[in-house]
Amino acid sequence: MNDDLSIAGVAFAAGLAVLAVAGDHAAARSARTESSVEFVQSRIAGEPTMAIVSLRDQRVTIYDATGWILRAPVSSGQKGRETPAGIFSVIQKEAEHYSNLYDDAYMPHMQRITWSGIALHGGPLPGYPASHGCIRLPYDFAARLFDLTRLGMRVIVAPTDVTPIEIAHPALFMPKPGADALAAKRAAEAEDVASKAATAKHAAVTASRDAAQARMAIRISENLKRRMEEQLAVAEKALASAVSDKQKERATEARAKAAARVEELQAKLAAANAELQPKLNALAAAREFADTAEAARIAAVQAARELARALQPVSVFISRKTQHLYVRRAFEPILEIPVAIQEPERPIGTHVFTATERTNGETGMRWSVISLEGGRSHDDVVDRRAGASRGPEGEPTAKEPSDAKTALDRIVIPPEVLRIAEMASPRSSLIISDEELSSETGKGTDFVVLLSGEPQGGIAGRRYRPAGEVWYQRPRFRSPFFWR
Repeated sequence: MNDDLSIAGVAFAAGLAVLAVAGDHAAARSARTESSVEFVQSRIAGEPTMAIVSLRDQRVTIYDATGWILRAPVSSGQKGRETPAGIFSVIQKEAEHYSNLYDDAYMPHMQRITWSGIALHGGPLPGYPASHGCIRLPYDFAARLFDLTRLGMRVIVAPTDVTPIEIAHPALFMPKPGADALAAKRAAEAEDVASKAATAKHAAVTASRDAAQARMAIRISENLKRRMEEQLAVAEKALASAVSDKQKERATEARAKAAARVEELQAKLAAANAELQPKLNALAAAREFADTAEAARIAAVQAARELARALQPVSVFISRKTQHLYVRRAFEPILEIPVAIQEPERPIGTHVFTATERTNGETGMRWSVISLEGGRSHDDVVDRRAGASRGPEGEPTAKEPSDAKTALDRIVIPPEVLRIAEMASPRSSLIISDEELSSETGKGTDFVVLLSGEPQGGIAGRRYRPAGEVWYQRPRFRSPFFWR
């Protein structure tokens, strides 16, 4: 019996030792993960405009308008549940999020890129692809990135590491000169018209109050006159029934007073009626002016809002497969038309052109491009030890944008698209691809394009959920229900 207890004690102690060692290894791995996060040191970082995830390198790089600003290791989808390579954007952010597919797994600082459940979020990083399709980030890095980004930030999941390259081409949209100044002017006009409408509304309220007071004075005078007329009738009745001289004298005096009071009240009533009509006229004019001012305010606000919306980033997608061009703004579709592509039977590649910043006194636009290559196996993605093609200091190798320029040369942009694009602002994009739009493109999304030659296990079995439909799950009872 004692021997059994001794053996059990030794086993228990050994188990604790194993747990302690495992904990030390986990802590060390976490420390290594956080220490491998890089921040740009040579300049002040701007607002993030793009995140590029390299599946082979298991690394994410965040870019602003000038260049990279943050880098960190990631853990993408494991074999069979691979994170799909393609073009996405952030469509939802939630600081405290629990998985609706995998046992309420904690997904802090979640930034969703598909409604079917692919997201960037904080999580454990074992050093290789291990997730169910999401892109795990170091916890501290995920928190920092969450605070910096906003909805619409482009997320590109690439088979290998790529970097944006500056590009110039006549087909790339240029902003209409003075668009920002015009938007500021419209906003100022809307503010001025709103102030005038508020003043007109206040004047109408004042005129309404004055008219109400005049009506009240008339009602008071009418009530007093009616009561005095009743007293006059009583006095006349008393005079008619008087017998003695004294009774007749008192009745005559009462009738005279009542008649005088009635006459006085009649004069007041006439004066009150005379005062009412101008006030009613003023009220009608004030209300008409207030209605006109309110209509002008609504029109000015709508014009300013539409112009401000027109200056929001616009996304254009051209698919060689469907021979169509699509336009979206603020996650909403605004145009879909056929497009002419030279030599449509020849592949054109997948290229993401992004407007980074205005130049030449707001009359020009600087663009960058990323060209994606697909067709790699999962084993190529998983084996980081094989190494990636990199330039000095670990930078991804930048290719000359000759293929991207060739792709632009083969496209004929329709005039109606150019009219929309002339209001383009930084963060606008033009995507040209052999691929068609993914079914993930829908309500509340920008364009989602998947590379067909890449593993897509992490998205193949997921069900698309439109924006606004959220699947909640009770932590204790695991009883799923929908809430719209």
